[in-house]
Amino acid sequence: MENVKDRKRSSSVIWLIVVAFIAVGLLLFCQFYFGDSISEKTTYYQNTHINGVDVSGMTKQEAEAALKKDLIESKDELVLKLRNGENEWEIHGSDFEVIGNFENSLDNVIAYGREGNIFQKKKIENKIKSEGLYVNIPYQNLYGGIDEKIDDIIEEVEKQPVAASVVFNPDEENMFSTTDGQSGIKVSRSALEDAINEAIYSDDDFVINIPFEEVLPEQGLDMMIDSIELRSRFSTDYSKSSQDRKSNIKLALSKFNGMIVEPGQEVSFNKTTGARTAENGYKTAKIIFNGSYVSGMGGGVCQASTTLFNALLLADIEVVESHHHSLPASYVPLSFDAMVSDGYADLVFKNSLDSAVYIKAYGTDSEAVVEIYGQPLEEGVEMKTRCELVKVLPHGGDKIVKDTAGEYENKVLYQGEYYRLKYPQEGYESKAFLMKYKDGALVEEKELRHDFYQPQNGVIIEGTAELEEGMTLPASNVKYISPQKVSKQTTENAKKKFNII
Repeated sequence: MENVKDRKRSSSVIWLIVVAFIAVGLLLFCQFYFGDSISEKTTYYQNTHINGVDVSGMTKQEAEAALKKDLIESKDELVLKLRNGENEWEIHGSDFEVIGNFENSLDNVIAYGREGNIFQKKKIENKIKSEGLYVNIPYQNLYGGIDEKIDDIIEEVEKQPVAASVVFNPDEENMFSTTDGQSGIKVSRSALEDAINEAIYSDDDFVINIPFEEVLPEQGLDMMIDSIELRSRFSTDYSKSSQDRKSNIKLALSKFNGMIVEPGQEVSFNKTTGARTAENGYKTAKIIFNGSYVSGMGGGVCQASTTLFNALLLADIEVVESHHHSLPASYVPLSFDAMVSDGYADLVFKNSLDSAVYIKAYGTDSEAVVEIYGQPLEEGVEMKTRCELVKVLPHGGDKIVKDTAGEYENKVLYQGEYYRLKYPQEGYESKAFLMKYKDGALVEEKELRHDFYQPQNGVIIEGTAELEEGMTLPASNVKYISPQKVSKQTTENAKKKFNII
């Protein structure tokens, strides 16, 4: 029994010895191939330099302290000169705070050459001792605020390219031409940072030429000009208008002549033409006010807005706001007038196309004209308008008004003496439609407006004085008009008056 126990005891000792040898072998193997782990006591190899500071034999903490001390002492001596053409800037280290963010760089340097087996490590260590290891930490980790200064300099240097643009001269034979584009400047930020880091650690006093590249403007406008076509033309007649009214219309149209409306841009007629005042060049002419024609500043401007309104519709340009008059306009069908007035009625349109539109607007001695140019309508597409007379609204005939204030005493004085101030006018309910045709076939019809032009009573003024004894008034030529009765013929006459098919 004892021999068996002795054998077991001997066997256990042998196994312990084997395990010990294996453990020692593994330790030696790991040290041979992987080296020692880095600790707080690990020092930098001899002849290692960071930011020009010799950190040989120092621990990481010692190296960090030495680097910060050197950075603080040398900061005020730092002067960087940047140049772009004739412009030059200076960056002074005294303007910035020291941040000294060395952590990652110090870790990387101390770990360099400490991987691999003992022979590989020794080889790298000997190379560093003989040739030296020189590492420079980027300036971003050294100085606080320097990047903001560089950003300011870059903003001064960089220049956006100026694309060639379309020039629109509506009164020239060749209305469209182009301007030359201008190249821009884009600073190469990474190259500039590399140059600054090189300059910081260089003993030479040299100027950094800011690296940049030329940015070319977009081209191809000539092709775009070739594709610009007349989208619509609309005119209204004013041959029988007074010269002052014609002048107002021409002036309003001139505000739009040569206008370029970019995609998405909204245009207000009132803002474009300005207030209708004598200071702005407008004159007194007939306007429609409260169902009557009266004299007013800027009379006729509504004919300019109406002409533009119809040209926009035929060009398939979006109209955001439009209004009808209290009385129908004689120069367009019902529901296709566009009344404007300072403060409460405007014509507003928006270019909802993908490209610019160009407006040519002018007046001859007999008509107001608006032409709209831009990218052509889809091939085979034509826009048309249609007016629908829903019904005639009958007027209420004449209303006799006594001239108690004596406003018309140069016309009438006595009772039974009459002066016609205004004829009664029938009213209309009407609708406006915009129609889209493709290759001659109607493909879409859209109702634009549903308007009511209210009927107007006639007004007869009667004098108020009593006739003296023996006085007899001559027979009056003012005929009283009774309330209107609408018939089929009345409707037909209205359609003929406004050229409604």
